[in-house]
Amino acid sequence: MSADRSGTGPSRRDVLRWAGAAGWGCLAGRAAAATEKPKPNKLPGLDNLQMLGLWEEPPAAVRRAYEACHRILSAGRRATFADVAGDADAQRALDEAGLRLLGGPMLGGLRPDGASVWVRTRRPARVEVRVTAGGGTKAFGPVESTPETDLSAVVVVDGLEPGARHPYRVLVDGTEVPIPPHAAIATLPAAPAASPVRIAFGTCAHRFGLGNRALLDAIRARRPAAALLCGDIAVQDRNNHLGLHRADYLLRDFQPPWRDLVAEVPVYATWDDHDYFDNDQWGIPAGFTAEDRAGVWTVFRRSWAHPSFGFGDNGGGVFQRTRIGPCDVILTDGRHFREKGSLLGAEQMAWLERQLKDCTGPFVILESSTMWSDYVSNGKDSWGVYDPEGRERIFRLIETHRIPGVLLISGDRHGARGFRIPRPSGFAFHEFEPASLGGIDWGPPAMAPDRTQQLFGHLGYAFGEFEFNVAAADPTVTFRLVAQDGSIVHEMTLPRSRLTPPAG
Repeated sequence: MSADRSGTGPSRRDVLRWAGAAGWGCLAGRAAAATEKPKPNKLPGLDNLQMLGLWEEPPAAVRRAYEACHRILSAGRRATFADVAGDADAQRALDEAGLRLLGGPMLGGLRPDGASVWVRTRRPARVEVRVTAGGGTKAFGPVESTPETDLSAVVVVDGLEPGARHPYRVLVDGTEVPIPPHAAIATLPAAPAASPVRIAFGTCAHRFGLGNRALLDAIRARRPAAALLCGDIAVQDRNNHLGLHRADYLLRDFQPPWRDLVAEVPVYATWDDHDYFDNDQWGIPAGFTAEDRAGVWTVFRRSWAHPSFGFGDNGGGVFQRTRIGPCDVILTDGRHFREKGSLLGAEQMAWLERQLKDCTGPFVILESSTMWSDYVSNGKDSWGVYDPEGRERIFRLIETHRIPGVLLISGDRHGARGFRIPRPSGFAFHEFEPASLGGIDWGPPAMAPDRTQQLFGHLGYAFGEFEFNVAAADPTVTFRLVAQDGSIVHEMTLPRSRLTPPAG
């Protein structure tokens, strides 16, 4: 894919026409008269300046500010946010737009008594977070944003009362900066059974879906404890052009619907092929180097509020395990360590086995950015086709140790689908695959030719949601596929006993 250049590529009129033909939500209304067939190969090729106004045109000063930053980041493969900080024209444009931050605040790293708050500053700065709690204000930080951190800072907030909503403010170099008025950290109840817990999830927003206010507001309206974003989020096919990786993350952070969502919903992310290097790429792709892979990893880790990333500086990767209410959450990395015939690689597989055996919650969400199964198109990138031995090893471990309540989630194959994966014992794993955050519906049909094992199929903007209720003797999880208008496309409730392998 060629680098973005202002003034090249499709016109805004073309964008709206293709959006209407592809059924792109509110854009389709503006392009209702469109009669042309979708041009799927063109939509990913739109440059960032067209993407910025895809859903709603920003104020002229904001557009000029993004253009100024984009000019710097797109100019060199190793361009950084420090280059933006040192450019007088970019800083002047940001001043004129009234933008005090380049990104954030974004929540992540949810914990029983708080969360982490990520921001990206315009220049190296001290970042402080002040939280309304216990009738007063608690201060956290300051944490320095530096060129080495890509001007990002992550402030850990802890010691908050459980089961409460805590508004917060962000200060940069001692001065409060504008953030969404609803920004707050919602801690979970101390007693797991006190109330149901919701977790939203999905994949494949690409750059297209992050400005879709209807969808992102629908996620926020359901008040999930967290959102799991499992690949192809924000960055689009940038290979080793680290400046364009950064430009794509900046585009994400310039989208008001995204800012509104992440200021109060903690997000966890892993990558897939498009936000790693390019379509179907893994490991160190041909023509690239270990240094290139390390650079892509560094940009990713400085763009999220995670408490940890894979094996860290010495080993890389973006896998992680966390706990959200009654649920252990394991996010895997199917790109960084992949080898021929092995999606995770030996070290990550050993890590995963240890984590699964260590899970203590009533439920486990086990994520893969690519499909655990692919009944729709027999995809070469699914576990069932690419690494059936690795999948069998994981499934047998879960069955042998009778690990209860395991829910499989995945993405990559555009559209939203769910499947049963039957086992010789009569047990069946359940896979939920809402790869529909970008609303992209070209490719395979919603339903498989043989629908025997398919739970649902849907094309268009939608996200997945689990709601856990552990008050009953046999705890339950309810899955919902939620469309961008808030309607429930599909719903099913499963008791933990049905998600637990049988003895013997």
